[in-house]
Amino acid sequence: MDTCRIPANASKCSGTTMQCFMVLSTQAQKISIGILCGLFGTMCVFENSLVLYLIFSSPGTRKKPSYLFIGSLALADILASIIFVCSFVNFHVFNEAGFSKEVFLLQLGGVNTSFSASLSSLLLTALDRYISISRPSEYKLLMTRRRAWTALAALWVTCATIACLPLLGWNCCVLDSTCSELFPFVDDNYLSGWICFVVVLLGCIVCAYAHVLWRARQHVAYMEKHQAQAGKQNTRMRMDVMLAKTLVMVLAVLMLCWSPVLVLMIYSIFGRLSDHLRKVFAFCSTLCLLNSMVNPIIYALRSKELFSSLRRVFSHFRRQLKAAEESPEAESTHKSSVIETICKDTCTMS
Repeated sequence: MDTCRIPANASKCSGTTMQCFMVLSTQAQKISIGILCGLFGTMCVFENSLVLYLIFSSPGTRKKPSYLFIGSLALADILASIIFVCSFVNFHVFNEAGFSKEVFLLQLGGVNTSFSASLSSLLLTALDRYISISRPSEYKLLMTRRRAWTALAALWVTCATIACLPLLGWNCCVLDSTCSELFPFVDDNYLSGWICFVVVLLGCIVCAYAHVLWRARQHVAYMEKHQAQAGKQNTRMRMDVMLAKTLVMVLAVLMLCWSPVLVLMIYSIFGRLSDHLRKVFAFCSTLCLLNSMVNPIIYALRSKELFSSLRRVFSHFRRQLKAAEESPEAESTHKSSVIETICKDTCTMS
């Protein structure tokens, strides 16, 4: 049976009733969530920070729109990890409810902005691959760095605006409407709209990649048929096919990680959630962090340019370590030679 139900919308807007959304009842559940968030969040920040460094430290990658979109994805995942882990652990593990409605909606807006920007960055990357494969001769004219930066700016502004609507007044406290069973102060209609927004993004990504895969298969058949004709065009096709397959892997992981959360969100709109399902939702939410953690691993394994940059970074790091280890020995050898010279000079004088 449900242990915490709030009968009136007015009471849902009280800060004390936020405890009803703290669904983790045992210490074992809190420890599990804390470990998952700490592990996934730390790895996600480290890996995506490394991806950003590899992209913007190399002149070859930071000038390409494709990697600008991947950089936007990495930045969104970093922000999502930091904001989500801090707010989620603070709320569900430490049961901190002493903040105002505005502070909570601001934290929720930050999480929604980051995750929405992550999905939108994947959509831009899919469209970039779609243009690159469907119109390769016009790609450089159509997808310039200026247009890429403009698209990214529009992306982040749109995601931030949609995510901040509850803070700006679209919440069940101001509208005196039905509140969500999953998020305090969030209006059910807004949650429905946000779910539709995410579903549309996912649908567009799937459609774009369906076409990319179809064209990639044609390119593979073309290359097998004309293996003797090696040149820049075939090299470009191989790169497009490799990157297309990489991003399809990212999309598959994305769907697997986000599907449970979206299904439970949709169910909460049309039905009543038990405490058990709300606990399941809390654990499934950590899958979003897992998705953000897996993305950079796929880039490092599948992208030759990023993998080459990573190897250069490791090689430079090893050389520095080797130089640091050799410098004390060299200094000791130098001191020994100086002492031997002084001793010889002393003996000669005497």
